[in-house]
Amino acid sequence: MLLLDRRVLLAIPPLWRLGFRPFFLGGALFAALAVPLWLAALFGLPGWQPLGGWLGWHRHEMVFGFALAIVAGFLLTAVQNWTGRPGLNGSPLRVLAGLWLAARLVWLFGAPWWLAAVLELAFAPALAWFVGRSLVQVRQVRNYPVLAVLLMFTLADAEVMAGLASGNETWQRGGVFAALWLVAALMTLIGGRVIPFFTQRGLGRTAQVPAWPWLDWVLFLGTLLLALLSALGLTLQPGPLLAPLFGLLATGHLLRLGRWYDRDLWRVPLLWSLHLAYAWMAVALVGLTLSALSFGIPSSLPLHALTLGGIGGLILAMIARVTLGHTGRALQPPAAMGWAFALLNLGVAARVLLVPWMPLAGLILAALCWASAFLVFAWYYGPMLWSARADGQPG
Repeated sequence: MLLLDRRVLLAIPPLWRLGFRPFFLGGALFAALAVPLWLAALFGLPGWQPLGGWLGWHRHEMVFGFALAIVAGFLLTAVQNWTGRPGLNGSPLRVLAGLWLAARLVWLFGAPWWLAAVLELAFAPALAWFVGRSLVQVRQVRNYPVLAVLLMFTLADAEVMAGLASGNETWQRGGVFAALWLVAALMTLIGGRVIPFFTQRGLGRTAQVPAWPWLDWVLFLGTLLLALLSALGLTLQPGPLLAPLFGLLATGHLLRLGRWYDRDLWRVPLLWSLHLAYAWMAVALVGLTLSALSFGIPSSLPLHALTLGGIGGLILAMIARVTLGHTGRALQPPAAMGWAFALLNLGVAARVLLVPWMPLAGLILAALCWASAFLVFAWYYGPMLWSARADGQPG
């Protein structure tokens, strides 16, 4: 029976053997194309309007298109490790990836909102079903919060779609901001587990920095609270009442970073890229605290520190590592990935620090650095993702 299962799994084209393959590749290519396209739209180059206009498209798609694709690839792969049950593969995986791609196309080319709504609002529940059935079968309660977050994504997207249908800009922004903080909540939850673990393994330390469960819960629930407040439209213009929450979360993340820090991590690109990405999230929350207290910092700057540096940086670092491990390769990335990590961080600095002084140059540099970083990943990792594992195993 085991031999038969192995033959069946190896008969599946490699791209469809596990969820990380199509979603990491598709998400990276989408990231590399979407930001330059948005920049072109600012110059008035594309001859059409996507659903909700170019600003609405950029805002929605970088969260629900790019980030959620990577979340899908990670969770569909991780749940196999968490539960010991086979991950999604073959035709069901093709259908799920096709659903994601179809939603991207209808948004980009301005299809009717009801068609976008059908496709959009089907993806996160389908993902939750495929992940959740394995978790429930083995009663792995520890990871149930992941399912709750995926269902919250659906509610956030529903708010965006309702805003599109009614022309309500506040609902559209509120739904996207809520989803943004949901991604940050997953970063907080999963990053809090894997970053100290990867650091210990990557540096050969004898013990991992022990978790502080109370801090983990404060950061996770506090970030979910921000998602709820965003859905209600209460974070769109941060005021002084939000400053304590932003400040609390910033302090918690900085405390985590200090506990995890090891000076030797700077010699391992797969580690310093993770720590820098997590640091951008802390920087973003510090910036939002100052913005809420009227220190003259536009909230868009720390929000881009979160989206480009925190979310984008953690995604690039994670997919570079996870792809190596799950394709049967040593955890030694191509040398060019060190440059990709550096480019991404340079792009974040340009978007956050240069744009206020040199808007055009800052935007162009940020877009070029971002796109180049993900193109480097796609160039070097694409063959790994669409080819069989190096060790001949299924998956």
